[in-house]
Amino acid sequence: MIFQLPDNEIIFPDPSLAEKDGLLAIGGDLGTERLLLAYQNGIFPWYGEDEPICWYAPHERCAVFPKDIHISKSMQKLIDQNIYSITTDTAFEKVIAQCKNIRRKDQPGTWITNEMEAAYIKLHEAGIAHSIEVWEDEELAGGMYGLHINNVFCGESMFSKKPNASKAAMIWLCKSNRYTLIDCQVPNDHLVRMGAVMISRDAYMKILNNR
Repeated sequence: MIFQLPDNEIIFPDPSLAEKDGLLAIGGDLGTERLLLAYQNGIFPWYGEDEPICWYAPHERCAVFPKDIHISKSMQKLIDQNIYSITTDTAFEKVIAQCKNIRRKDQPGTWITNEMEAAYIKLHEAGIAHSIEVWEDEELAGGMYGLHINNVFCGESMFSKKPNASKAAMIWLCKSNRYTLIDCQVPNDHLVRMGAVMISRDAYMKILNNR
């Protein structure tokens, strides 16, 4: 059963009631209070332009445990060369714009709508959403953004304009000792090669709630 969210109340149904593909509810808005409640309950929005807001709570999700991050020999060599410098929260709007607009292999468009871009900028202004920027000299070479919920970094999107720049952002995040888990939501080959694994919703929620 897919739930219709009320417009006059900020609530979500029990995430365990999500469909097999993780779809839990539609409707509502992307206000800061609703988004924060969603992520605190393992729920995130994912939809396309001209579609209703869809809220997902996957029964399994892709995640990286920082201690298990895989760094290839070629990636370690790149890190040792200090080609890239890394900052946090210095160019959030540029990072989300690049994630939105960069072309991706086998992906015709983007799920980051204008509405979503504006909503996450507000989350950043509220100190909830954060960005990792990877620079080559003074050029933004890559990066990622997501939300800090308790001891979990809920990754939303990443991009590379230069080779392996997004990998550098992920590795930096894992080595920062700030998080118990990096939530990647859904798997792809890029993440799996870096050590991402699938965990159950129950396992994820225990980590998210520090249990």
